[in-house]
Amino acid sequence: MKSNVLSRRGRAAVLLLLALGACNGAGKADPAPAAESGAASASPAGQTVASASQPGQAAASAQGTRMVVYKTPTCGCCRSWVDHMQAAGFAVEVHDMPDVAPVKQEHGLPGHLASCHTAIVDGYVVEGHVPADVIRRMLAERPQVAGIAVPGMPAGSPGMEVPGGRKDPYDIIAFSKDGKVSVYETR
Repeated sequence: MKSNVLSRRGRAAVLLLLALGACNGAGKADPAPAAESGAASASPAGQTVASASQPGQAAASAQGTRMVVYKTPTCGCCRSWVDHMQAAGFAVEVHDMPDVAPVKQEHGLPGHLASCHTAIVDGYVVEGHVPADVIRRMLAERPQVAGIAVPGMPAGSPGMEVPGGRKDPYDIIAFSKDGKVSVYETR
């Protein structure tokens, strides 16, 4: 059983590396992140800050919970996940940076739970393509965890929608500051 877990982790690590490469490469042909919609402005530090100025989102975001997202500027799936969060009523502030790893380390994210973007919402870390309703549930329940994560980039998760509607099963993992993990929800 132990070797089965290790091989699953090894497969997960390889899939994560492939997915992150695809994510970072996919956005290279894209225009500047979010700026084309008028929903973002660049800060002096080169960060992009998204606002709720998109039609139909102002009212929802004005009353929404503030979320700060850290991502690379070329990641298209990260932008799609931010759109999902805004549509769900979160007031999202986006910081584009060349390397998100220091943010992950600063907030104690276990390396095997990494994905392409990291968010902070009401003191919790949200890593990867976590659905908005699961974040709302966490905020309502207030579990004694550091955060929740969707490791890798599962097809069909928010921001990772694929043509044909394929949805791979995945777990949302809760993690504590001391490295303990448990399944918070399965999709």
